[in-house]
Amino acid sequence: MALLSVLTPVLAAVLCMVIGFMFVKSRQTETTSKDETKRDSKAAFRPWVDQDLQDDTEITREDDGEWVDSTEEEDLQHVPYSPPRYPEEKMLQRSQEFYTLMNQRRSVRFISPEPVPREVIDNVIRTAGTAPSGAHTEPWTFVVVSDPETKHQVRLIVEEEEEVNYRQRMGDKWVNDLAKLRTNWIKEYLDEAPYLILIFKQTYGNLPNGKKKTHYYNEISVSISCGILLAALQNVGLVTVTSTPLNCGPQLRLLLKRPANEKLLMLLPVGYPASDATVPDLKRKPLDDIIVHM
Repeated sequence: MALLSVLTPVLAAVLCMVIGFMFVKSRQTETTSKDETKRDSKAAFRPWVDQDLQDDTEITREDDGEWVDSTEEEDLQHVPYSPPRYPEEKMLQRSQEFYTLMNQRRSVRFISPEPVPREVIDNVIRTAGTAPSGAHTEPWTFVVVSDPETKHQVRLIVEEEEEVNYRQRMGDKWVNDLAKLRTNWIKEYLDEAPYLILIFKQTYGNLPNGKKKTHYYNEISVSISCGILLAALQNVGLVTVTSTPLNCGPQLRLLLKRPANEKLLMLLPVGYPASDATVPDLKRKPLDDIIVHM
């Protein structure tokens, strides 16, 4: 009995320590969980990501019978390939000349309504179509709009969504970063440019037999094609500004009567620069800042 009376305070102290430790551990776990939830929520909230532009290479196939099996496709013949090979001096000259040409490329928001030959536009798009693509699926559609009324409808859709983007979706930091470029949601060039080229990525292909074909890396493939298109436009002396208006894709897809498998990736107003066109006096990073030799 005497021994029990001595041990009771000790047991009580140990019990209190255990309970206290469990309480602290519980609070730490709860705090960690809340922090992770906040981080996940913050990561999920990316206002600059257009929800219509997710790279859905991995599409859920509700009915496998609707999709073409790769084994159904014919074997592809391989042919010899022998491109021109230039002497080193010629290579250096060509590389420098091409860099000089592309270094003159600028994003231009002041575009002349002066007509541009349609054949030129066809050729630059034909050039963009030479881009590599996942499994050679060529998952791109270039919609060329020259009709004034359709161009104006495009402008109305874009400006309505862009105003919401600037006032709500983009956030103060993004808007402030754009302030020096003097850009806003008013897009006169969508009416003024002789052509609007809207580039759609095909999330999957529709075959003549009614089956669907997987388009691997469709967004990356179309983005590469857009880069070649910009180079082709520069090569013929035309200008553009790369426009990716957030959340306009569904409306523009309906306006232009595009199928459900196509998602808008980029919108390019194309033409000659206006006689009074100006661009920000920006500088590009030097080579040492963008290259790493190993």
